[in-house]
Amino acid sequence: MEPGAEPAPELGAVLEAVEGRGGAEAVERVLAWYNEENRATFKFDPADEDKRKKLCEGILNILEKDTKTSCQVACLEAVRILSRDKKVLVPVTTKRNMQILMKLAKLDTVEDPLERVSEFPVIVEALKCLCNIIFNSSVAQKLSLELNLAAMLCNLLQKCKDRQLVDDIKCFDLRLLFLLSLLHTDIRAQLRQELQGVQVLTQALESSLSVRWTEEYKAAEDRDRPPLSLQETDCAIEALKALFNVTLDSWNVHSKNESHQFRYMAAILRHCLLTTGPTEEKTEELHSNAINLLSNVPVSCLDVLINPSSQEETDIKYNGMNMGAIQILLDFMEKRIDKGSSYREGLTPVLSLLTECCRTHRNIRKFIKAQVLPPLRDVSNRPEVGTTVRNKLVRLMTHVDLGVKQIAAEFLFVLCKERVDSLLKYTGYGNAAGLLAARGLLAGGRGDHWYSDDEDTDTEEYKSAKPNINLITGHLEEPMPNPMDEMTEEQKEYEAMKLVNMFDKLSRDELIKPMGVRPDGTMAPLEEAVSQYHTSKQESSDSD
Repeated sequence: MEPGAEPAPELGAVLEAVEGRGGAEAVERVLAWYNEENRATFKFDPADEDKRKKLCEGILNILEKDTKTSCQVACLEAVRILSRDKKVLVPVTTKRNMQILMKLAKLDTVEDPLERVSEFPVIVEALKCLCNIIFNSSVAQKLSLELNLAAMLCNLLQKCKDRQLVDDIKCFDLRLLFLLSLLHTDIRAQLRQELQGVQVLTQALESSLSVRWTEEYKAAEDRDRPPLSLQETDCAIEALKALFNVTLDSWNVHSKNESHQFRYMAAILRHCLLTTGPTEEKTEELHSNAINLLSNVPVSCLDVLINPSSQEETDIKYNGMNMGAIQILLDFMEKRIDKGSSYREGLTPVLSLLTECCRTHRNIRKFIKAQVLPPLRDVSNRPEVGTTVRNKLVRLMTHVDLGVKQIAAEFLFVLCKERVDSLLKYTGYGNAAGLLAARGLLAGGRGDHWYSDDEDTDTEEYKSAKPNINLITGHLEEPMPNPMDEMTEEQKEYEAMKLVNMFDKLSRDELIKPMGVRPDGTMAPLEEAVSQYHTSKQESSDSD
């Protein structure tokens, strides 16, 4: 405490002032002290729980009356701090108290424009309080539907359109919509179906990013544009998160209008990927949320990510198409691989998105394959050894997390046009065995999806090395002497029987189970696989 400063009042003294034993100025003063003392408090003393409940109720009683703006702000800051404690919210989360906060947040007026700048801090603090209360209280979440809170937030959001002074209001409005759509499935459905939430939130995202259109589904690219401000970035991130929730079930587009809406959204997301935030961390957070949302966009609408390119737009082109956004996705993917942790949350969304893009859009697949799986020249090292993107992805094919290794293998498989022989060339049989077993392709062949017939060409270096490549490990091995060359026939027979006996013992002890490959390429116990082969062969000869 600074010399000469008054000591901070005890909680009891704050409660006395709020309950009417002091004037408005005294209330404002003690709450300002309380707020400063507890600004960073998230764990509270259980012994003071009853006092905090009474304090919260008392503050809401004050907020119901007309008080000056500075007192309202101090009261709302105190409610925001107190609402971090779930137990305090139990008695105060009522319809009346929710309506008090909604009124202060200007959510109860349809026509009233946001013109009085002096009210903005009150609106922001009220929205912050509602965020905390709805996040921490299931009762508040149910009341939100009854009070039609989502509709009021959409209305407030449209009042904020293109108004820089209200960026804080917009940011917390979007955060509240995100929480409601996350925590209440009925509100999520209401936003999608009744409130045109996709359109409203997409416009909010467009406004936050200051998108300028040059033609339909094509935003202007300005290489000299400064990074987004922190406030603009936060608004964009909140809009992306809310849109993600509202579009969760959007894989099937049934109407022309829906298709237009998602193409429009994808074009904004392309612009978002080409935009930077105030810091590297904020840029990564912005791009991460854009990628999550792109995963909800129907894959047929993702062609706008690669609009035809003009000469001056970008140096990253393929077949006359602007590949700037795809390059950002590839760089993001590699950065997440290099982090080496949280692969399921951080890496699988971008890998899934790239896989679907490659499966559906030929130009994207060919552009990415040229970078991830370029023609093989040096095959002296195993596919998983090295620092290239291919090496990193092949290492993930044997990751301990099943979901991670499946999507990494699927991505490479799609880049190889789902042809087993092409995949094995780049990964080796050992790394690819898990995918092939799961897809029933251990015997070779290709996947179900159709791709163009353009052929891959092998380099001269690969062709010359191919006869000596170990198909299991996928790399070049020097010819090794055959240990059986020096053995007599009797020795060979002895070693063979020794091996048979070892396998027999392991099988009887159930330490291993001999497996075989069925005619359809899937794994099965050896006896079953052999039986099916005999049956298949018999049917084939009968049909002849």
